[in-house]
Amino acid sequence: MKITKVETVYDGFYKLRKLTVQDGDQQLTRERFEPGRAVAALVYDTNTQEYVFVRQFRIGAEQEVEEIAAGMLDKSHESPEEALRREIEEELGYAEVDHLEHIVTIFPSPGGNAETIGIYYAEVSKQSGAGGGVEGENENITLLRLSRADMEAREWRDAKTLIAVQWARLNKK
Repeated sequence: MKITKVETVYDGFYKLRKLTVQDGDQQLTRERFEPGRAVAALVYDTNTQEYVFVRQFRIGAEQEVEEIAAGMLDKSHESPEEALRREIEEELGYAEVDHLEHIVTIFPSPGGNAETIGIYYAEVSKQSGAGGGVEGENENITLLRLSRADMEAREWRDAKTLIAVQWARLNKK
């Protein structure tokens, strides 16, 4: 298969593209949702010995979702690590990250979605702010602190969170 034409159908916060694809002698039309590049981290506070998650309303789920801290790379020149440190400060209130380890970068739904999510493990120790998100973004984030046992017992419904929690189980983090 070869993409022969790409048209922008919608260009807002997210983008929607219409693609013409050549498959042998067939010409096909496909749509691709392009939310951008995201990062997320399973955050462990070494001082309190708790994992720190967020609870926030997610429009796609149409409900509040408990998940690891996450966000989009805001600028084309921003590295995933820089974006993640920014998100950890904005959402969780930790201005310093003591340790950051890349777990995996995934395509969460590659059938028609071009998003990638870099998933990390982060250790923090000094909370310097309340977290909860940036005021102008209307995120309404609540922090959720869990012991390792509570984290492992919870039924996670968010894929990136489930991947990070399973990684922590396998790697004894």
